[in-house]
Amino acid sequence: MARTGRPRSFDTDEALDKAMRLFWAEGYEGASLNELTEVMGINRRSIYAAYGNKEELFRRVVDRYLAGPGAFVAAAMQQPTARQVAETMLHGCADAYTTPGCPRGCLLVQSALACGPDGEPARKDLAARRESGVGALRARFERAQAEGDLPATADPDALARCLTAVGQGISVQAAGGTGRDELHRVAEQALATWPSR
Repeated sequence: MARTGRPRSFDTDEALDKAMRLFWAEGYEGASLNELTEVMGINRRSIYAAYGNKEELFRRVVDRYLAGPGAFVAAAMQQPTARQVAETMLHGCADAYTTPGCPRGCLLVQSALACGPDGEPARKDLAARRESGVGALRARFERAQAEGDLPATADPDALARCLTAVGQGISVQAAGGTGRDELHRVAEQALATWPSR
């Protein structure tokens, strides 16, 4: 007869949300396993059993962030025009990165930009995710160009990278305390250079 493990005595999604907030506030390396166990309300053995090691836990946290606080990015990609994609993305950054009761800035930008050797896998994973986001935007803008929504002179790759850079800048400014209204003004200034048809 096969032995079954004891059922988990904690809510894995709730614990993941708590870990997300800690990583978001403290960064990958700043969030120690001791702090994670305390915040999540579970011991190390439970973390390893439910999520794997710290690196795997962080990957799960990033996925949860993208489906939750960072979901505005996926919503932006569904907008009918390239300009609306850009508007939804940048104004979404300004709102999401200044949400009351949440850490300021973007988890993907703030968490692992400066990491030592132990944090290198997390840094590489986030860099790959950010580059994948650039690729998705580029493909969306290439489609817009093919549909006549963007002029033939527009550079889809440069637009994708510019939009990403402004969004990351909004994250850094939000983390530094810049207010939501000011960040919406940054978004509007960036959109003022959007190529017209």
